[in-house]
Amino acid sequence: MIQTIIFDMDGVIVDTEPVHHYAFYQHFKVLNITVSAEMFASFTGNSTRNVYQKLKDTFNLSQDVEDLVNAKRDLFNEAFDKKEDLFLLDGVENLIKDLHKNGIQLILASSSSKVTIERIFNRFNLHQYFSHIVSGEDFPKSKPHPAIFLHAASLSLAQKKNCIVIEDSTNGIKAAKAAEIYCIGYESVNSKLQDYSLADRVISHFNELSFDKLNYPTASL
Repeated sequence: MIQTIIFDMDGVIVDTEPVHHYAFYQHFKVLNITVSAEMFASFTGNSTRNVYQKLKDTFNLSQDVEDLVNAKRDLFNEAFDKKEDLFLLDGVENLIKDLHKNGIQLILASSSSKVTIERIFNRFNLHQYFSHIVSGEDFPKSKPHPAIFLHAASLSLAQKKNCIVIEDSTNGIKAAKAAEIYCIGYESVNSKLQDYSLADRVISHFNELSFDKLNYPTASL
């Protein structure tokens, strides 16, 4: 029986990708570097710190990684606060409320910084539903390394076999499987250049999931 759902955030709960994309590429202009769409897509699921470590190594940037992270974060925060048309992804709020109402433990495991997670959770009043929040900035290695999901699973009230991860990125799915946790891939209209082949199940809308569908004895995960 499923007892814990571990959610990714960006691309699963809210689509902040356009805001991140804007902030990153504004910063790339300042740094005078050219990052291809393919290279940028490969960063999905990585923490901002690890993204900039890779960029520093690739482009021989002279700035400290922390300074690069803070500069990008300032651009993101400014754009986030100005963006009025930012909403939870279609159907995810109903799913979160349904799972929470039925006693499912919800844990967030996001590569985003704690500051960004707080901004989003406060904006959409999500703290009430989640027992724990895990940020990728607390781990030296980003997804596809399984550390973040192993830690999230250690916070679960259930064994790993009774947990599910919901992810939208190639790196996130690889991390979940490396942690040996059942993974549902969320392939939304916003998904770009991501590989869902390792996911145990793939959905395209959150109305495909519910407490009853996950825990009904004959339901097929």
